[in-house]
Amino acid sequence: MLDRWISTRNETTAIARGGWLDAIRFIVAVLIVLHHFQAAGPIALAEGLHPAFEHTGFLLTNLFIIDSGYVLMRLYSQSLASGQVSPGEFLTRRVLRVVPAHLMMGLALVALVVGSATIGLAPRNPEWFDWSQLPAQLGLVQAFGIPGGLGWNAPTWSISALIGCYLAFPWIVRSCARLGPWTWLVLGIGLYLIANELARALLGYPVYQMPMKFGFFRALPLFFLGMALAAFAHRVWIHPGLARWVGVLATIGLIALQFYGKNALPSLVMISLIILAAGAIPVARPSRLIERAALVSFSMFISNEVVRIAWFGVANVAIARLNLSEPVQWALWAMGVGMAVAFAFAFHHMVDGPLQDWLKARTRHRAPATKAVRSAYA
Repeated sequence: MLDRWISTRNETTAIARGGWLDAIRFIVAVLIVLHHFQAAGPIALAEGLHPAFEHTGFLLTNLFIIDSGYVLMRLYSQSLASGQVSPGEFLTRRVLRVVPAHLMMGLALVALVVGSATIGLAPRNPEWFDWSQLPAQLGLVQAFGIPGGLGWNAPTWSISALIGCYLAFPWIVRSCARLGPWTWLVLGIGLYLIANELARALLGYPVYQMPMKFGFFRALPLFFLGMALAAFAHRVWIHPGLARWVGVLATIGLIALQFYGKNALPSLVMISLIILAAGAIPVARPSRLIERAALVSFSMFISNEVVRIAWFGVANVAIARLNLSEPVQWALWAMGVGMAVAFAFAFHHMVDGPLQDWLKARTRHRAPATKAVRSAYA
């Protein structure tokens, strides 16, 4: 009876673009924008609507990191284990994927701050632009205990942490290549729980509350959990009907949990189920719109803080000088959110996408191992 819903005998669902995994990436990117913008309106959304707008930031980051581990595991595990892609080649691809856009946004923010100071416009919160914090952030080393990285484009700490995960990824894949799917799943869950308890015992707070300087140690257990979910999904078939129900119920559960506090571990269970379910649903009719939206998600993540600082730097001056009413202030806030999304689409299609195509043409000398890799999903 159980084989009807979960089986190791059936062929598992291949990862593909234009489906639920892509949709999740874009939805998470939009929610991250809302989280970063929530305090910029006349009244913070966490105060005016619900505290969840403030505390869901760590959940969205968790989802982003788990999803990264899941997708990369589905794409690269076989080619790395077989030697068709070397650890150095994998790391080069991942670094080239994230570093150019990061540097462009970081330098654009520097130009914005310097340019504003030149015309006599001081930052509203000058402590966010401490020059001593900038080198570690531009170098993406702030998640490894190196001082710096506060303020400026602060969310890039997660990119810094992920680079450490990319470095570890090939060696984890090769070390665990012979593990069965259920062993992978138990190991992924168990190691996260152990890391969580160690953080509490040694530092006095759970993994998700680790400060930015410990970002790599926060991200690695989540990234490994995503890898474990992917290893399970790669060899265990889940009935699409069951996957749809699990995905719907887990989404409802995740939303409901936020009304009653952080609920970090139950929320993590819901996030894991959502990703597992999304990967088990076949993409019968890939959506080009969803695929394009997912491709923009990284640009949205890396650029939204820069757009927020620029937009509200101007909007706050206009509000103060023109004594704009609260409805107009909310309109400016909504326009800022729309501007962040629009800028990400423009940046991806005009700058980051063409640059990535140029880099891939000059760095990929061997044919990737799978069709999924050829699709450049990651």
